[in-house]
Amino acid sequence: MDNENKKTGILGIGNLLLSDESFGIHVTRYLEAQYRFPDSVTILDGGTAGIYMAPFIETHDPVFVVDVVNLKGAAPGSLYTFTADEARNGSMQSRMSPHQLGILDILDICKLRDISPETVEFFCVVPESLATGLEMSASVAAQIGKIGDLLVQRLKGLGHTIDPQMIKREKRCHA
Repeated sequence: MDNENKKTGILGIGNLLLSDESFGIHVTRYLEAQYRFPDSVTILDGGTAGIYMAPFIETHDPVFVVDVVNLKGAAPGSLYTFTADEARNGSMQSRMSPHQLGILDILDICKLRDISPETVEFFCVVPESLATGLEMSASVAAQIGKIGDLLVQRLKGLGHTIDPQMIKREKRCHA
């Protein structure tokens, strides 16, 4: 599939059972709840699917990956955006989170197959806790909407029309 026919992809990565590790999944849920996206944009909760995310990556360009990133000295809740090339050049460690097969490894496999996207960008937050638990820390949870809105602005900059979801309001009768 040539890049001209590919859709834009947003890939949320994470594990709902490991507190802040679930960040990418929560961002995809936020986007789906807050906005209406055109058919040219696909949002995927990739969970911890590892290599099984390759078909999604291979059929989308650009791909925006949402995940947590462990950076030495960075405060929990800090936001970072960077390209795959920046990640490979040492701007961050290659394993952003405890996924069995890192996203950079998957991108390398796609590149070996000559089906990789030209543009891959990461939208990440530094976790406070990766302990077992269903709740995210307050510092990370507070960044869900910020990253979601950054992604929407990035997509609009690429020419996608994205509208807010209509909020259903109850009709009230006045006597």
